Amino acid sequence: MPDVRSDAPVDVLARPLRDLRVSVIETCNYRCPYCMPEGQTPEESTLDRARRLSFEDIETAVRGFVRLGVRKIRLTGGEPLLRKNIAQLVARLAAIPGVDDLALTTNGSLLAGQAVALREAGLHRLTVSLDAVDPAVFRALSGGRGEVGDVLRGIAAAEAAGFRAIKLNSVIQRGVNEDQVLPLVERFRGTGHVIRFIEYMDVGNCNGWRPQAVVPSRELRDLISARWPLQALSPSYRGEVASRHGFVDGEGEVGFVSSVSEPFCGDCHRARLSADGQLFTCLFASTGQDLRPAIAEGEFALARRVSDLWQRRADRYSEIRAQPHADSKKIEMFFIGG
Repeated sequence: MPDVRSDAPVDVLARPLRDLRVSVIETCNYRCPYCMPEGQTPEESTLDRARRLSFEDIETAVRGFVRLGVRKIRLTGGEPLLRKNIAQLVARLAAIPGVDDLALTTNGSLLAGQAVALREAGLHRLTVSLDAVDPAVFRALSGGRGEVGDVLRGIAAAEAAGFRAIKLNSVIQRGVNEDQVLPLVERFRGTGHVIRFIEYMDVGNCNGWRPQAVVPSRELRDLISARWPLQALSPSYRGEVASRHGFVDGEGEVGFVSSVSEPFCGDCHRARLSADGQLFTCLFASTGQDLRPAIAEGEFALARRVSDLWQRRADRYSEIRAQPHADSKKIEMFFIGG
């Protein structure tokens, strides 16, 4: 394992850098209304594919982040399985000493054909976005482009490939898919997989977010617990974004990500690297910092640049979103992942 620098950076709020999310592609085959709504987002003509980091560039960047203490790497998009030969990148990153947790978030539509390759390449964990199990509701929530059966087949293929405890992310919106909460829990309770219900967030600028559409996590906890009693569980680690609750009967657990009703900025130790090499230190950031010049100089130069930027970080958007100046233009989530 490479040495972690003795001066591993902390930001101005004393938060360390521990988690890197790498967007490998900014396009998606879905048009989910809360992320990339049809007709409201930049299409292919505005996406400069030539600016995407190569696999070699991404490996260099990850090696630099590892030198600063990062141990968790998550590959995101857009839809990362659209990136050609993504398993080759997984293999390169899995071989880096110090990468203890290598995960990938996907909408699952292409997972059935790639699960085995991802597992053999060394991917540790999978997260699948799944906002409904009803076919019609799912289709609407994918912008008319997705079929829930494809995702369920992808999950089954991942299970067969050896992935355990798959995380399933569900964004719940009032008046849209509240009726899917209990069916989702019923479908996956007892399977070993963990559903995480995510409050609808004001990411980007084009999803039409309004606070009235947010279903607070406490409301979802009460709804689920009335059917299958829950008990609070301790966090797996400091800074875990989801609060964990286990079923009293021992049939697994669910998680709740409450960025709106219970902000967790104080423990946020995540950085995001966009597909074109921009560093974003907050999901709700308006601008990034170009890391490509540092990447071109190698992992040590990258580590120095990131350390300098991280030490100036003061982001806490979720804690101040109600303040007037917090309503600034934000980067779209499909450019930097969730």
